[in-house]
Amino acid sequence: MTNANNRLEPPERLVRTLSCEPPDGPARRWLAALPETAQECLRRWELTLERVQEPGGRTSMVLLVRLPDGTPAALKLCPPDGTAALEHAALTRWDGRYAVRPLRVDPEAGALLLERLHGDISLRSLAEPKAQLEAAAVLQRLWVPAGDGHPFNSVAEHTAALAATLREHREQPWAADARTVVDEALELRDALTADATEEPALLHGEFHQGNVLAGDRAPWLAVGPRPLTGERAYDLAWLVRDRVDTLLAAPGAGAAARRRVSKLSDSLDVPVERVRGWALFRAVSSGVAELAAGRRGRGELLLEFAGLL
Repeated sequence: MTNANNRLEPPERLVRTLSCEPPDGPARRWLAALPETAQECLRRWELTLERVQEPGGRTSMVLLVRLPDGTPAALKLCPPDGTAALEHAALTRWDGRYAVRPLRVDPEAGALLLERLHGDISLRSLAEPKAQLEAAAVLQRLWVPAGDGHPFNSVAEHTAALAATLREHREQPWAADARTVVDEALELRDALTADATEEPALLHGEFHQGNVLAGDRAPWLAVGPRPLTGERAYDLAWLVRDRVDTLLAAPGAGAAARRRVSKLSDSLDVPVERVRGWALFRAVSSGVAELAAGRRGRGELLLEFAGLL
């Protein structure tokens, strides 16, 4: 084990993401305590630290470690808000089938011990058409029944909270230029949740090419779920907007975005209008959240993409 707390500093990407949070808020307090939290997990689970994974995620820190018998693993530290417990529940349900295998969990510490994948090789290392095909193949196999007594929120419950926040942000002066697309997004969300008839499945929740990593026991395995239950179209929304900056920089961006919707709909047998609707709602929700956090460039990019759909 290591006692070198200076080797456990959070990655710059995580620090940058949380820099807009209140200095005395829970997110910043969690960030400040991360080196000590990591050290305690290493000690308690008898793990040997190799290094902090860079650039890492925007909402968690991952340490590359070894188990007492030398087996490589990854220690993921999340805010102690229930995220780790829900991720562990979903990964346990998938049981290593097209997803990373969980080894241990400490929900109170927000700690997950996972099998080691190749964190620097995601589907984004492939050409975009090939990456989308591989992503669709993985996602299709994650859509299983959630099981009796599952702890996951539904898409309707989750998006009700997003819609409430979106309505609040809509009234802010900085959101004036986005109100038309915000109104469309809210109308679509209400219609989609009102007439959902598909049998609910366990959804990844944040499925995109960057959350599918190369593995040793399988070519590609999903990581980083924010699991929900609901219709499959919801899970395609982030995949539709993958590599959005590249897509928008190319000629014919609108036609390319709509082709993505159509191709994913056809390949996975999901109604095209429901894929479009959830892609638009989630892009608008994320875009307005970025504006609210002061990340105007990213926010405007997502809203521009939503407008093309």
